[in-house]
Amino acid sequence: MNNTDYDRALYYTHRSQWDNLLILMVRTKDQFLSKKIEHFLHAYHFEKEYNALEKQLTSLLRYIEHASETSIEDEELAVYSLS
Repeated sequence: MNNTDYDRALYYTHRSQWDNLLILMVRTKDQFLSKKIEHFLHAYHFEKEYNALEKQLTSLLRYIEHASETSIEDEELAVYSLS
């Protein structure tokens, strides 16, 4: 998977660029990332309790971190196997 989707999701979340985050949600090929963004944006717009919003944000950020680390490890294994 392309790391740029994860970098963009992190950047858009940090900068509160919800429109760009929504576009990324539609365009990404990572279905898990898309679902995490969808749940976060839904909570941001409709949840009245801050705890629910915080839970979705944390879930999104944890997934971005996990996916980024996993894709970096996959790239390192590919380079190692070519050597």
